[in-house]
Amino acid sequence: MPIPGTPSRAELVEHLVATRIAGDVATPRENNLSHYRKLANGDRHFWLGLELGDRWTDEQDVLAVMAERAGVNDDPEYRYGQDTIDPELTVAGLERMAGRLRKAADGRQRVLFATGHPGGLLDVHRATAAALRAAGCEIVVIPDGLVTDEGYVMQFADVAVLEHGATLWHTHSGAPMKAVLTALEREGRPLPDLVVADHGWAGAAGQYGVDSVGYADCNDPALFVAESEGTVQVTVPLDDHVTSPRHYDPMTAYLLAEAGLAQ
Repeated sequence: MPIPGTPSRAELVEHLVATRIAGDVATPRENNLSHYRKLANGDRHFWLGLELGDRWTDEQDVLAVMAERAGVNDDPEYRYGQDTIDPELTVAGLERMAGRLRKAADGRQRVLFATGHPGGLLDVHRATAAALRAAGCEIVVIPDGLVTDEGYVMQFADVAVLEHGATLWHTHSGAPMKAVLTALEREGRPLPDLVVADHGWAGAAGQYGVDSVGYADCNDPALFVAESEGTVQVTVPLDDHVTSPRHYDPMTAYLLAEAGLAQ
């Protein structure tokens, strides 16, 4: 359901709910709580490239962060059924991200884009990279020949991704981002001033000490926890794989307009 041009804030909220990017999202409550519990129990798959130590061992603390920053139901006794993302929090996150993008554009900074969810978010990142390049930013080109246990680290349309078996791969791992950043240092190249990403790509960048902003679903709590600690600057709550990637276009248009990057 395209919206011509750039939506108003109210139009975007309505669109997010209609497409289930926010509002009543597809992720069930039991899946959310399972992931919060696994993060609290130290399952590193759910840490998204971060080092959380023993600071988040109570799943109720994780739930409280998710209620505050993503808008999931805050009742610990609500264990089954539909869960939610507050569309107002999604838009507020986009507005905070826009502020960091504007800073990058004003300073003509080096920016690296990456996604662990190419089926949903690749084009969001691609369009943002194109807008920053037009504003004078350097879009970081990753070193060649990078490999992790999961596959090859590649770059398509200015966005770093994991490739496996000639297919772009969904990954939560922070290893691909760590491979990129360590390779840049090994080659004597400067690190990015900013990483715009999601999943382990965003988490690992923040853990490395690079400014990191990104997107996360309500069943991926680590980036919200990291934002609450200041390791990640901005985490935008959304369903990261809805029925059509075109549903994200109005959101991207709003983000770029708020950043002063609309063409």
